[in-house]
Order: sequence, then C-alpha cells, then structure tokens
Amino acid sequence: MMLAVDIGNTNIVLGVYRQRELLHHFRLSTARQSTVDEYGVLIHNMLGMSNISFKDVEGIIISSVVPPLVQVIVEMCTKYIGKEPLLVGPGIKTGLNLRYENPREVGADRIVNAVAAIEQYRCPLVVVDFGTATTFDCIDAGANYLGGAIVPGLGISTEALFQRASKLPRIELEKPKKVIGRNTVHAMQAGIIYGYAGQVEGIVRRIKQEMNAPSLKVIATGGLAPLIAGETDCIDEINPMLTLEGLRIIYDRNK
Repeated sequence: MMLAVDIGNTNIVLGVYRQRELLHHFRLSTARQSTVDEYGVLIHNMLGMSNISFKDVEGIIISSVVPPLVQVIVEMCTKYIGKEPLLVGPGIKTGLNLRYENPREVGADRIVNAVAAIEQYRCPLVVVDFGTATTFDCIDAGANYLGGAIVPGLGISTEALFQRASKLPRIELEKPKKVIGRNTVHAMQAGIIYGYAGQVEGIVRRIKQEMNAPSLKVIATGGLAPLIAGETDCIDEINPMLTLEGLRIIYDRNK
C-alpha cells in the first residue's frame, strides 16, 4: 500500500492506495504545534480504524504548503512507519511542463492538482482549488502549466469580516435561502457565498478570454468546492480526490 499525504494550511488529507485504487482517505486538522509522536499516534489510530497498520505501508509521498510541518511528518514516517517519504518539490519527476517565470515558486498543491487534471481530463482546462486560499491553475491545449490566480479563501474572507468589523459576528459558512438577508448573519452569508460565486465566475471568464479557449473545462476541488459549485454554472465538474490522485501519479512516476 502507498500513503499519500497532502499538508494544507487548514487540513491534512491522507489517502491509502493499493496500486491505482484509493482504498481509504482521511482528513485531520493541521496543527502546527503537534509533535512527531502526536502525529504518529493520531495517524496510526486513523489507519487502524480501517484495519491498516503501519507495516502495510510500502511507500509514502508528501506534498505540503506548510514548511514547518514537513520535517515533523517526515520524521514521523521514518520513526513509526520506517519509510523515507518522497517529497513533492524541486528535483522530483512530475511530467509537468511549467511555463511559470520561476517554477520553484509554484506551490506543491498546485503542481499536484495540475498533474492529476492533465491525466484525467482533456486540455485546455482550469483547476479551481477551494482551500484556505482559492487557486486557479491554467493548463493550455498542449498540457503546459501557464500559471493562474490566487485569492483569499472563503474561510479567510469570513474571518476577516469578524476580525475587522466590530459589530459583525463570526458565522458558519452556509448558503442562505435568499441573497437579500433579513438579519445580519444571513446578510453576511449571502454576501460571502454569492459574492464568492460571482468572483469565481468573473475570474474564469477572464481566463477563458485570455487563453482564447471559450470551451475549456473547469474542474473544482478542495473541501469548500461543493458549496460554491452549486451557485455557479461555470464549474463543469467537482473532483474532491484530485490532489490525492496527483500524488499517486507522481509517486508512480518516481518509483
């Protein structure tokens, strides 16, 4: 079995693969202060709930946008699983042709998503990843990674209203019934959800114009993708396992 680990700013997502088949996947909160031993116990217990032990893991691949946690998870893998993980970063074979000005600046999550999208869909396409930040990654008809856009995520936008506006409360990210809110909570939810959907539509429209590709496919991934995808017709498909699939593909290319 192979363990894929995607370390994000909000969550760590793990996937267990047997060859090309995703057997199980798990999501845990990203805790920057947790130790090697704490992560070892937590991941051991999560795998154990699916009757998987550390000795079943034959290989590991990690992508991360949280640099301080990389060494913690690497040490956890070597100490408890007895395997040296493969890290997505400079020097790894991805098969992705990066047209970015400085390829080293491209986040590991964006690379992994692009690799999976090219493998699974017809180019040109755009991957929209709804995470702590929302990223738009553009791949042209020749399967070249062009770059994209990065905007604050839904959670950041919601928290900013609470932090910076004295009389506004902290709210749950839920879709209100109407865009015209009759109370403060519904008004904030309407502005964030429907406003964010409009932002996504606007960026996708401009990307299509700039790439001269009016029919390019738009793939959404990330934990908050279903919330926004239901409020816009510019997203063609939701693929919640896109990042894990990208990790599997890169692992296979580097075995």
